Amino acid sequence: MNAPVRTADLAVDAYAPTAVRHRTVDVEGVRVFYREAGPADAPTVLLLHGFPSASHMFRNLIPQLAGRYHVVAPDFPGFGLTQVPNGFRYTFDNLAHVVDGFTQAIGLSRYAIYVFDYGAPVGWRLAMAHPERISAIVTQNGNGYEEGLGEGPWAPIRAYWNHPDEAHRRALHALVSDEMTQWQYLDGVPDPTRVAPDGYLLDQYFLSRPGQLDIQMDLFLDYASNVALYPALHAYFRAHRPPLLAVWGRNDTIFIPPGGEAFKRDLPDAEIHFVDSGHFALETHHAEIGARMLDFLGRVVK
Repeated sequence: MNAPVRTADLAVDAYAPTAVRHRTVDVEGVRVFYREAGPADAPTVLLLHGFPSASHMFRNLIPQLAGRYHVVAPDFPGFGLTQVPNGFRYTFDNLAHVVDGFTQAIGLSRYAIYVFDYGAPVGWRLAMAHPERISAIVTQNGNGYEEGLGEGPWAPIRAYWNHPDEAHRRALHALVSDEMTQWQYLDGVPDPTRVAPDGYLLDQYFLSRPGQLDIQMDLFLDYASNVALYPALHAYFRAHRPPLLAVWGRNDTIFIPPGGEAFKRDLPDAEIHFVDSGHFALETHHAEIGARMLDFLGRVVK
């Protein structure tokens, strides 16, 4: 007869190094929600999410990394569970300012960054402002070159940049619809049954909150500032030569493969890999992406 399992034995996993903690910290009045896992004294990996998601998108990746690394994933202002005071101005400069303050508030002085979608312009700003803090960069469909902007998805956004009026703003409302959120997850995925609905349903829940429409329209307009920043970003790459791994969903029509290949132009030692997936490649390829990250970080982060 098997011996009974003690409560103390059942509780062990709750305190394992890979267990994810869910915390908040105040940054200049913004209550930043974040996920944290792994040994506090291990090298840090900062995971920066994209639109329209939040740190929940890393739910499968965090446990893969946390056995070796201190992993931190915040929700940006306007996304997920981060709470923002009235009057906050939604620009990418301000998102990066809050994330920069967040890293200081929790005591991060050096870290690798994982950037995806909107996480890229946030991460690029951190890297350019504090190059000494960046141990490595992993970009998963996180763009830094004009040739990475897919023509179709970006056409109405570019039109808004050129004509920032109410008519062009209203034309972008469809980009935060249920259908478009689901499309971002499923487009380019050979087997859609591999994509759990959890991600896009949760994203849409947050997008449906009061005030979200204006928040997202403001960020669509301000994305032009990220493109204007590209020459400075490329100069940063050439000057500081951060180790960079690009793992790209080859079927992404938002940030297309030439954007992944372009990193080689300024970082000849960059490692570029493509997976048979779309924009949210973690949904189908988190095991492969996590394995490539562990190999890469194990070689370049000391």
